[in-house]
Amino acid sequence: MERGERAKANFLKGYNCAQSVALAFADVVGLDEESLLKAVSPFGGGFGRLREVCGAFSGMTFVYGCVFGYADPKDMQSKKEVYADIQDMAEKFAGANGSIVCRELIGVKGKESPVPEKRTAEYYKKRPCAEICAAAAEILAEKLALKGHIN
Repeated sequence: MERGERAKANFLKGYNCAQSVALAFADVVGLDEESLLKAVSPFGGGFGRLREVCGAFSGMTFVYGCVFGYADPKDMQSKKEVYADIQDMAEKFAGANGSIVCRELIGVKGKESPVPEKRTAEYYKKRPCAEICAAAAEILAEKLALKGHIN
């Protein structure tokens, strides 16, 4: 199963967007699945349903950081490379989806109640999130493959 298909299937199982994308790359992150899912859980709903940066995009950047992030605050070359790659992926993500901002992607005005919506057939019909998760995972997979980290 391709990474995009995995991410979409994860969303359809009930994981939030960040979890869906990150879980599709659990094999490359270096964390057990439970720790991974917990670490990215607050990113769903554009950071706790604040509807800011899309959870799928946040999940992408989390995985990227686990694989290629820097630890030395003085390593300016690594910082530059990380930021350049994130900006490149943001451009591709926005190009594919229209934005990297959750509220713009799903058509809501802003912050919502912290109570998540029930995942019903109607919910899945009105939300593009499953497809956005798939697109995010494919963009990330392409970047990881270009950098020789996955096939």
